[in-house]
Amino acid sequence: MSAAKQYLVLLLSFFSLAISAQTASLQGYLLDQKGRPIPFAGIGLLEQQKGSSTDESGYFQLSELAAGSFELQIQAIGYQSQTLMIELKENEVLELDSIFLKEDILGLEEVVVSGQLKESFLKNSPVKIQVYRAEYLEKTAAPTNLMQSLQLINGVQEVVGCGVCQTNSISINGLAGPYTAILIDGCPAYGNLASIYGLNGIPKNMIDRIEVIKGPNSTLYGSEAMAGVINIITKAPSKQPRISLDLMGTTHAEAYSNLALSQKFGKLNSTFGLQHAYLNRFEDSNQDGFGDNIAMDRLALFGKFTFDRPKNKKASLFAKYYYEDRRNGVEQYMKDRAYREIRGSDSIYGESIYTQRFELMGSYELPTNAPIRLDYSFSQHHQDSYYGADGYFAEQRIAYLNALYMSNLGPKHNLTAGLTARYQFYDDNSSVTPQADKQFIPGIWAQHEWKPHGEKWSLLSGLRLDYYEAHGLIPSPRLALKYEPRPYWKIRLNTGTGFRLVNLFAEDHAFVTGNRQLILAEKLAPERALSSSLNIQRIFNLGQGQGSIDLDAFYTHFTNAIIPNYEQANSIIYENLDGYAQSRGLALNLNYGLPSGLAINLGLNYLDAFEYRSNELDQKERQDLLFSPVFSGVFSLNYSYKPWNISAAYSANFTGPMQLPEVYDLDQNGQPLPQARSTKSKAFSIHNLQLNKQFPKAQIDIYLGLQNILDYRQAISPVSGYNDPNALPGFSEYFDAAYAYSPLHGREFYLGLRWNFQ
Repeated sequence: MSAAKQYLVLLLSFFSLAISAQTASLQGYLLDQKGRPIPFAGIGLLEQQKGSSTDESGYFQLSELAAGSFELQIQAIGYQSQTLMIELKENEVLELDSIFLKEDILGLEEVVVSGQLKESFLKNSPVKIQVYRAEYLEKTAAPTNLMQSLQLINGVQEVVGCGVCQTNSISINGLAGPYTAILIDGCPAYGNLASIYGLNGIPKNMIDRIEVIKGPNSTLYGSEAMAGVINIITKAPSKQPRISLDLMGTTHAEAYSNLALSQKFGKLNSTFGLQHAYLNRFEDSNQDGFGDNIAMDRLALFGKFTFDRPKNKKASLFAKYYYEDRRNGVEQYMKDRAYREIRGSDSIYGESIYTQRFELMGSYELPTNAPIRLDYSFSQHHQDSYYGADGYFAEQRIAYLNALYMSNLGPKHNLTAGLTARYQFYDDNSSVTPQADKQFIPGIWAQHEWKPHGEKWSLLSGLRLDYYEAHGLIPSPRLALKYEPRPYWKIRLNTGTGFRLVNLFAEDHAFVTGNRQLILAEKLAPERALSSSLNIQRIFNLGQGQGSIDLDAFYTHFTNAIIPNYEQANSIIYENLDGYAQSRGLALNLNYGLPSGLAINLGLNYLDAFEYRSNELDQKERQDLLFSPVFSGVFSLNYSYKPWNISAAYSANFTGPMQLPEVYDLDQNGQPLPQARSTKSKAFSIHNLQLNKQFPKAQIDIYLGLQNILDYRQAISPVSGYNDPNALPGFSEYFDAAYAYSPLHGREFYLGLRWNFQ
């Protein structure tokens, strides 16, 4: 069902047999704040199951109504919903004054899918969902990939796993990327590698919005959803421009292009997309002999297809092919693309990663009276990489099928249930994987939503059972509660459990980059976790604007956690934690917008992430988790001057101190210094500015900006042991690339053009 039809759900539920006593009627006009008519809005009386919609002039009429006092509910896309108390008398024709609706500046009337695997109103969801529309992302910054877009979200941060190849992942509330489920159009992109590569390769101009859920969601999406869910919603082909083009270049000689073509063939709606990225400049500002930024060639091909079917039954297909040639190293390795001939050299150090990834996913509603839908996905990932002289080659294939049944059991109850089947294949040539890992994981799940008092209370409960051959039946329960004590106040509680198997190579490059010796102290058992999050939201109207204040508390407790141990100078130890680990904290977010075009977003996040493990005296002691900043924040200020079609945006990210691994520099004889580098980073911030100018007649947008205005760079090299007099650069036994905690990419200007041909 489309979002527009969702807004007219009143019409579908109000039609019933007329009651003989219904003789009254009412009529009126629905207008916006400027007096313009609002067409196709839903108007209804719930108590009488009567509904209508406004025509193109904003006029509506309800007839054959019973006398009495009732609530008139009004909903329209892009506007704040409204409820009016009316008094009807027998045989009365009640003419209402014109009803004015305010613009839905915060997007509270959005239709979302992430929380319940089906369309629902954002404001009614028992699970807190943050929605970031493409228009906001485009006007605020010019991200080259989705990783950069997500850094505008409070509590979501990029974590760099390697100081040379700079492979990154997304952290939510201090939990690493593999703890987050990545979805595309609501379909899971399963696998540990999805958190790294699944977020890249989708053309920016094909993204409609990003839905983010912080907190446990394992019941719906499996064990990967301990930290939360990131759902990338792409534009429906029928809503895409015929041609959409986005070109951008930077002063660091980077070039990015995004192209999307849409066409309708009979009942088939199609969009084809292409994304290309080119970075090939060697820079070494910190004089450590290694490039400060990666060089890369990236090509992604993308296709989305929907089908017009009887009764609006859904059928969609998404496909993506992703190729990336990523490299970095010493200048001799990079110059004139020499790496192509010397990959794996034992004398010229460099890291070269060839990645090929194919994804196929979609949904299909069966042509039956029963509401049954099939969600499916398949991914194949091939990695051909060299870290210095060591070659690492990985292959991952995952197939997934979810058959779900959605039943409306009445006005107060909704049931969603499903059967899942997942097949996973993973193999690499590392000592961690002596043989290919093959798993078939069947599962069954159910989720029930109960609304005992309309929208005031909502209780969501669910249970998932997955069967692992080596671990038996694993339950993943879930409980979510929403309570509205008064208008414009919402309280949401979400709790659940998680269970995760670990593939070290796919998740942690620390033991393949640099020369730390890998020590696998034991056979690794699965990680288990209990997570909870509490959200208190206050929506307010101030002047002509609309705003919201959100306070979040979050908590995750791990047993059997697998946390790399860097305490020994030239080794990295993996084992299950003999104690426990926790991530807990508070987040505050403020949004405010005015119809004039001014919008402010401020987010602050406090994080306490730590582990209790045994020390050398076999005593439990607390240690902060690596790369988890104590505090962080985001800020954005947007302003649009509509008469001139100009918008400006300022954005900033603030990152507080974080725990770093023990890394030792070398003395003039090539021996580790007795004192390690500082294990606490200093706070830093990144500031950006962007201007947009629209030319509506030409359907062109020109944007230019400045990233990292203050030219912040990590003060010390992310690699150590590069200056060993007894070894070539990169081949010292003490060479390490684990000290990467902030950007090396300095200030840059960029200029871009968007063209949408309707």
